Amino acid sequence: MKGTERRTEIIRRISSSEKPVSGTDLAAEYGVSRQVIVQDIALLRATGCQIISTNRGYLLVETDRPRRVFKVSHTAEQMEDELNAVVDLGGTVVNVFVWHRVYGKVTGDLDISSRRKVREFLEGIRESRSAPLMNITSGYHYHTVEAPDEETLELIGQELSARGYLLPED
Repeated sequence: MKGTERRTEIIRRISSSEKPVSGTDLAAEYGVSRQVIVQDIALLRATGCQIISTNRGYLLVETDRPRRVFKVSHTAEQMEDELNAVVDLGGTVVNVFVWHRVYGKVTGDLDISSRRKVREFLEGIRESRSAPLMNITSGYHYHTVEAPDEETLELIGQELSARGYLLPED
């Protein structure tokens, strides 16, 4: 079984279970090591699957909130404005990701849903030796945004466009 097939089966297995599914059980079921399962779970999370770890295993958190991926570009100085534009309209910035020509898709979970969380994120960037992911792709990056409804996602897209951050999809 290839990795993509196994990850599809892992989602199916976790979502059909009424209780947490242990990594050991998944490893035995698919004939791989526990470490391969941990890597699969990380890859699934990077694609937006809401899998949480408990002391008894993995659970899939189902959400009925719509999501949309926005392709954006801006300067480091504009990060606060961009993130505030999303949260002010009721959106949650679930993650940020870039497509790197060597590394492929690189994702960072954000879960930013308020101006307070925007400030905390920016303080973390300033106080660390780390740089925003967008720096490795000259400002181009993507955000997965979750909102209460499709109308809110439309408004967020319009606002990002009005501010000059939204880019056309390839």
